[in-house]
Amino acid sequence: MSIKLSAAHRQIACQSRLFASLPSDLSGMLLDASHVVRLQRGQVLFQHGDTAAAIHVVADGWMKLYRIAPNGAEAVVGVMTRGQGFGEPIALRRAAYPVSAEAVTACELIVVPARLFLDLLKTHPEAAISILSATFMHLQGLVEQIEQLKARSGAQRVAEFLLELCPEGAESATVVLPYDKALIAGRLGMKPESLSRAFGRLRELGVRVNQSSAAIASVSRLEELAQADAFGALSKVI
Repeated sequence: MSIKLSAAHRQIACQSRLFASLPSDLSGMLLDASHVVRLQRGQVLFQHGDTAAAIHVVADGWMKLYRIAPNGAEAVVGVMTRGQGFGEPIALRRAAYPVSAEAVTACELIVVPARLFLDLLKTHPEAAISILSATFMHLQGLVEQIEQLKARSGAQRVAEFLLELCPEGAESATVVLPYDKALIAGRLGMKPESLSRAFGRLRELGVRVNQSSAAIASVSRLEELAQADAFGALSKVI
């Protein structure tokens, strides 16, 4: 189902890494030609190998980017939520998607036709800075993800994940887990049993997890754990 962009959709789009550095007149031109699609949970947006024709920004809900290994195992490459875009460099090259994308909750996506962005680059070369900025931020995110997987303990990865869900400035919070625990484990590079053990360790910091939410008694203690040296200070925090 396709619908026109509302003022709220435009505001969300302008927070994305692609639009954040675009002059308002240029972003307005692109958004005038964009539309919104709604997906149900489990609906596939595109599959690995499909030719990219659009840039997507999540307006609401959660999208999963993943690949299926030759042995059938699913590798979660990323989980995107409100204000996050994906597929920019691939769409502008009209290349094949290296991943598949599936809605893990009901979603609204802002769809920006890649052809229009390419036309804009020809008439307004200064718009290329937005692509460079988006590519840099994507690369920075990948580096941070690799660092998290290589140098962070399972408990630290879960702590960082929960902190991202906490309201800014809160000392205690109850946060809704945005998707099921198997997907959380995949997003954090863990097995489900490892995730359960990490949640168990976080109980000592006052974190109580049920099926769909986590109650955090002390955000500051969780931050201490997340910022600790994974190979040294961790034992002092837990």
